[in-house]
Amino acid sequence: MSFLKNIFSTTTKQKKEVVSTINWIPLTAISQLEKIKEVSNTETVLIFKHSTRCLISRMVIKQFEKSFDSDLKKTQIYYLDLLNYRDISSKVASEFQVLHQSPQLLVLKNGVVFAHASHYAILELEYSS
Repeated sequence: MSFLKNIFSTTTKQKKEVVSTINWIPLTAISQLEKIKEVSNTETVLIFKHSTRCLISRMVIKQFEKSFDSDLKKTQIYYLDLLNYRDISSKVASEFQVLHQSPQLLVLKNGVVFAHASHYAILELEYSS
């Protein structure tokens, strides 16, 4: 039994702590959308919609974090957990007139969605300020 445990378990030596260069802002209340629109009048704001149960979503968010340019470190990036905040996701879709997908990245400028992408297309999206 310990043989199988050694093969399939992760020891503390094997675990690597992932440190994100992104300062994620949790999007947990519909009321935050007004602030997001307001801030987007002076700077680019991103909303990343993520499903914690979706393998593609997990892979894309890891690649997004790896490829995130450190020059954009001050960009406000909101993280929306779709499973826990479905109502907010629905409001984002209706408020910004973008069909819901997961994962999905919305780029806001001047109170509106300037660009958006889903799945692996997120990694190709231009979102610089």
